[in-house]
Amino acid sequence: MKKVVGVTFRPAGKIYYFDPKDFELEKNDYVIVETSRGIEFGMVVAIPKKVEEEELVSPLKPVIREATIEDKVKYDENKELEREAFKICLDKIENHGLPMKLVDVEYTFDHNKIIFYFTADGRVDFRELVKDLARVFKTRIELRQIGVRDEAKHLGGLGPCGMPTCCTRWLREFKPISIKMAKKQDLSLNPSKISGLCGRLMCCLRYESDSYRKMKKEMPSYGEKVELETGTKGKVVDRNLIKKTVKVSIDGESIVVNVDDLEDYDLDK
Repeated sequence: MKKVVGVTFRPAGKIYYFDPKDFELEKNDYVIVETSRGIEFGMVVAIPKKVEEEELVSPLKPVIREATIEDKVKYDENKELEREAFKICLDKIENHGLPMKLVDVEYTFDHNKIIFYFTADGRVDFRELVKDLARVFKTRIELRQIGVRDEAKHLGGLGPCGMPTCCTRWLREFKPISIKMAKKQDLSLNPSKISGLCGRLMCCLRYESDSYRKMKKEMPSYGEKVELETGTKGKVVDRNLIKKTVKVSIDGESIVVNVDDLEDYDLDK
């Protein structure tokens, strides 16, 4: 067993594990760690715990130190430098006439590298742009092409529900989503209704899928015959899983009934 601590470098970012050494770390503490990109400023999101060594990616790098006030000041200064670098890179992209959209800029804590995130419809020859940026910033330059879902995570915004997008608040990793998940939740298959800001299927379709599956087990299906408390029988023509109601057709007329108010259903079995 190996003792590890979970650290992230961006809001709702992926969690990376480090050796906490003898530091007494708590959730939301800031730390300085060494990564493959260099020295980084991160936040503890998973308190120290023991895990099996085969679950870890070797080598496990140690936490260098708990972040100081000076480290936090430098981190904030880097954020200001990132905003300036974004403007400069935009101008350079326009000067080179490249078919790419700049999304975000990230300085490593030690200024060992600047990473420019962009989207594009295909491959982009940005070799001259990299040389141009290196002459301006005098450090290593990396241009990283990302997908539309990653773009939405970087930029943020409000989802169709009116809340900030899940990917910017808490969703740390993207997992496959299929149209079957929307069908199982009785949702309209209109793309505008089930797509997020990124234009892809909404992430909530996946993590809410299990809840909808459980709710459907407690509800009568379309076409099932049901009996109301009054003894009247009808057929289910629609249902609302969230409200736990069904629309029942009785002699050509439809009424909405709470599932708990049904005397019985599945009468054909």
